[in-house]
Amino acid sequence: MSQSHYILLFVDSPEKSAGFYTDLLGSEPIEASPTFAMFALSPGLMLGLWSRHTAEPKVTASPGASEVAFSFGDEEAVLATYTRWTGRGVAILQKPTTMDFGVTFTALDPDGHRLRVFAPAGA
Repeated sequence: MSQSHYILLFVDSPEKSAGFYTDLLGSEPIEASPTFAMFALSPGLMLGLWSRHTAEPKVTASPGASEVAFSFGDEEAVLATYTRWTGRGVAILQKPTTMDFGVTFTALDPDGHRLRVFAPAGA
């Protein structure tokens, strides 16, 4: 199996979405064009932002039909991320709450994709 893994989100404007994720992640894309941008999330894991208007085969799913989850080591890190993201004006779908799997909150990117931040229960 390949050593690189990709999460691809279909977006309206890769340039706009790249700006959002640059601010959110605190890093620049490692690749960028008018139709695609890519970020390295961790060794071997990439986040691709692909224009829904140029992807082949044609994108038929509704915008925002995906969720990307970011795992943190403890509740304090989740709450600090929530504070940082709300300070940047990121839209929040779910405020910090405790669920059966741990402490979590859910935000939205410009295309309505869900961004879940959580600390696993017992962390």
